[in-house]
Amino acid sequence: MSNATTTDVQDKRPRTSPEPRKGGLSSRSLPRWAPLGFAALGIALGVGISLAAGWHSRVQWGLLSALLFLAISYVATTVIENQRQAKDRLATSIVWVCFLVAVVPLASLLWTTISRGSERLDGYFLSHSMAGVLGSEDSGGVYHALIGTLEQVGIATVISAPVGLLTAVYLVEYGKGTLAKAVTFFVDVMTGIPSIVAGLFILSIMLIGSIEPSGLMGALALTILMVPVVVRSTEEMLKLVPNELREASLALGIPKWRTILKVVLPTAIGGITTGVMLAIARIAGETAPIILLVFGSQLINTNPFEGAQSSLPFYIYEQYKIGEAASYDRAWAAALVLIAFVMILNLVARGIARWKAPKTGR
Repeated sequence: MSNATTTDVQDKRPRTSPEPRKGGLSSRSLPRWAPLGFAALGIALGVGISLAAGWHSRVQWGLLSALLFLAISYVATTVIENQRQAKDRLATSIVWVCFLVAVVPLASLLWTTISRGSERLDGYFLSHSMAGVLGSEDSGGVYHALIGTLEQVGIATVISAPVGLLTAVYLVEYGKGTLAKAVTFFVDVMTGIPSIVAGLFILSIMLIGSIEPSGLMGALALTILMVPVVVRSTEEMLKLVPNELREASLALGIPKWRTILKVVLPTAIGGITTGVMLAIARIAGETAPIILLVFGSQLINTNPFEGAQSSLPFYIYEQYKIGEAASYDRAWAAALVLIAFVMILNLVARGIARWKAPKTGR
C-alpha cells in the first residue's frame, strides 16, 4: 500500500521539460525580418568598403555586398540559433543571391529598352515605313518590318504547328522501335541547331533552284527552328495525360485515332498551345536567316511570296548599322516593339494554359 501511494505521489509531481542539448535545436530564434536586416547591413558595409577602397564599379559593390550578406547571415544565425539553422539559412541566402544575379541583368535590359525606346515609339512610328527616308533623318517608322514579321512568323506557325503536333502524337501514341528512336534523336539534334545553319540550308536550296529572296524563304528557315520546339513541348504535354483516360475510352470500343482526337488532345490542348506560343516567341527574334534569305526592304511589301521583305530583327540590325543618332533611336524603339510582341505572346500562352487547365475541384 505504501509503495502504491509513493508511486501516485511521484506521478503527480510537476515534470520539467529537459534542457536543450548542446548542438541541438535551440529555443532562441531570429525574427522574420532578420534576412532583410542582414541584406541591408551587407549592402551598407559593401558600399562603404567599396567607396573607401576607391572602387567605382557597381558590379564590385554588388558582389562584395552579396558576400557580406552571406557571411553575416551565417555567423548571426550560428550565434543566436545553432549551426544547423545557420546552414539552412545559408543555403536559402545563396538561392536568393543567385536569383538576384539572374534577375538584375534582365531588369536592367528591360529598363534600358523601355527608357530608350519609349522616346521614339508613337503612332507615327508604327504606321510609317522607311521609304525615301535617309538614315540621319528623324522620321520613318517600323510598319513595313512589323508586317514582315507577322507574315513570316505566321507562315512558319501554319507549317510548324501541324507537323510538330502530328510528330509528337506519333512518338507518344504509336512510336516504337527504330523509327521512333531515330525521330527522337533528330528532334533533339534540331533543337540545338544554330539559326544560321537553318538559313544556309534554305539558301542552298534557293541557289540550286534559282529562287529569289522572299518572306517565304525566311519563313521556311524559321520553320526548321520552330518544329523541334513544338514537337518536344507537345510530346511532354501528351505524356502528362493519364493513361486511365485512354483506357476508359478504348474500353468503350472507341477507335484509338478517335480517342486521341476526342480525349487526349482536348486534355492537353492548354499545354500544347503554350508550347506553340513559346516556339513563336523563340523564332520572332531571329536575325541571321532573315539577313540571308529575305534581304530586307525599305518599302512596304505585303506579299511574302515575292520580293524582299523586312522584319523587326532585321530592322534593328539595319538601323544600328547606320550609326546615326536618329537610327539608334529607331533601333531602340523597334527593340521595344519586338519585346512587347514576345511578352504579349507569353501572356496569351499563360492565359490559355490557365483557361484550358483541367479542373481539379469538385
